Amino acid sequence: MTDTAAPAVLTERRGHVLIVTINRPEARNAVNAAVHAGIGTALEEAENDPEVRAVVITGAGDKAFCAGADLVALSRGENLAPDDKTQQAWGFGGYAAHPISKPIIGAVNGFAFGGGCELALMCDLIVAAENAQFGLPEVKVGLFAAAGGAFRIVKQLPQKLAMEHLLTGDPFDAATALRYGFANRVVPLAELMSTALALAEKIAGNAPLSVQASKRVALRIVDGAIAGDDAHWDDNRRERTKLMASEDAREGPRAFAEKRKPEWKAR
Repeated sequence: MTDTAAPAVLTERRGHVLIVTINRPEARNAVNAAVHAGIGTALEEAENDPEVRAVVITGAGDKAFCAGADLVALSRGENLAPDDKTQQAWGFGGYAAHPISKPIIGAVNGFAFGGGCELALMCDLIVAAENAQFGLPEVKVGLFAAAGGAFRIVKQLPQKLAMEHLLTGDPFDAATALRYGFANRVVPLAELMSTALALAEKIAGNAPLSVQASKRVALRIVDGAIAGDDAHWDDNRRERTKLMASEDAREGPRAFAEKRKPEWKAR
């Protein structure tokens, strides 16, 4: 009998480094409520454990870091966030609105699209496999990158390049990510985790309180939130409410499911 009880998120300690693995390779590591709770809980544990000095987050398998929201789960009427209000406040994937003081390295194996790219945007450093791709394709299906992607990508890529990818929905590869400083390292897939762990261990060898203070100042993290992001999230909620009430927001996912070109009405 197939074991259907495998945890959606795995955690492993390597010295002072916590490895967090999205463990749904059969679903391209797409985010459902279990992934949201698993990542968010792991980050809380890392933040509250003085022995954890760095975090590496990755996806199981060799094809996908994270495919974004689990559209199959959505089509079944499932919520992608847990019922717990505190956990909901962590944002998409338990991470999009959940900054912690401990440095986080994204070990991106394969593609990080939609919400998966938005999780990568929350990482402090990125080590990408040569087959990695990043993208925010939401505009192709009548949505927008509402888990922080729309405002974070313009801060992490040159603005004109960021706007091209945000507005076309086209992905960019690992070489482009490295060229523009979105990725810190690009390595063969077989070397991904060893490279990410070496970087994490180097950070973990520094004075932990100094590292954490440096991250909080650099990102303006105050009381578990990034100062200044409130206005972005307010914009997000306003625009998402309007957009999700439109005909186009219904047409996009329908056309995607029916494997046809959408007929946009701009209403």
